[in-house]
Amino acid sequence: MKKNIIRFSCFGLMLYAASAMSAPLELVTLQYPPYQYEENGQTKGFVVEIVKEVFRRMQQPVNITLMPWTRSIKMIEDGTADAIFTAYKTAEREVFADYSKEVLMPQAVSLFVLKESNIKFDGDLLKLANYSFGAVNKVSYGDVFDNAVKNKLIKAPDVTYTGEQNVEKLLAKRFDIMVSNKYGALDILRHKGVEHKVKELAPEVQAIPSYMAFSKKRNLRAIRDKFDEILSAMKKDGSYQKIVASQSPVELKIK
Repeated sequence: MKKNIIRFSCFGLMLYAASAMSAPLELVTLQYPPYQYEENGQTKGFVVEIVKEVFRRMQQPVNITLMPWTRSIKMIEDGTADAIFTAYKTAEREVFADYSKEVLMPQAVSLFVLKESNIKFDGDLLKLANYSFGAVNKVSYGDVFDNAVKNKLIKAPDVTYTGEQNVEKLLAKRFDIMVSNKYGALDILRHKGVEHKVKELAPEVQAIPSYMAFSKKRNLRAIRDKFDEILSAMKKDGSYQKIVASQSPVELKIK
């Protein structure tokens, strides 16, 4: 009788484990084309396709929800969502997030101004101290820009909640310089048909890797490690690069 109870208990635990594995992970991100965006009620973008393929190979169902970045970050912090992408790594976020070791997507941060602007940039943000900036709320733009704001070397940005709103404010002359993920800004400008009204300043502010970050409150390090393993394999077998090439509407520098 005791053996039957033990067997039943073990079987129950196996069923519970299988059920837990099949439960979808809740992933959050922001509307940031061409990386991730919503179209006709569906979440699309080449990073979305990469993420889906990684979890497909893991046989792990996922739900991907787009929402304001501020709310997404808060959900990872309090554990109401399992993971977030595409997130830059910061010391503040590492307190509550377990980052993938593999880079999910290399990105670049650039400055954009109106075409008629006389603003010049040589890589020294301090020389732009007299100008106003626009940014998306709670988005990190890498330690170069973030620290310049934190140390008050430049003015604190006028914030919005989406990249599209950031572009609209630049066009309306609400600020002088828009800081943005380079390819995200280029894609938004292309979709709005206003590429001719805006120019990118050179050089780029910083090249920055972005990651999948898992909520520490959800205790998902084992899944994070498996995510790393499969993402690395995809880069080696060429499927990662193939997704980027087939899905991206802009030419990206993928190493």
